[in-house]
Amino acid sequence: MMTLDEYHDAIRSREDFVAFVQALSRDLHTNRETWENDTLERFLEALCAWVEDMDGYYVNQGKPIPQQPDWKVLGDILMAATVYE
Repeated sequence: MMTLDEYHDAIRSREDFVAFVQALSRDLHTNRETWENDTLERFLEALCAWVEDMDGYYVNQGKPIPQQPDWKVLGDILMAATVYE
């Protein structure tokens, strides 16, 4: 089985995104202690905060700032919301 990071890195399509979200759910159930935002409320707050600040993430990674989200960007948002403070 792939790791959560591997599922995230593999997102290229809607089907890949669905597999990633399923892996994200499994990870929450099996590794809850590694999640900074392990409740829906905290997760959604972090998601919102990260989206507001996401340009900096892409700049720091040397990647173009997405103007139109795709499946990969949605994966980035969900992955970041697990740990963003």
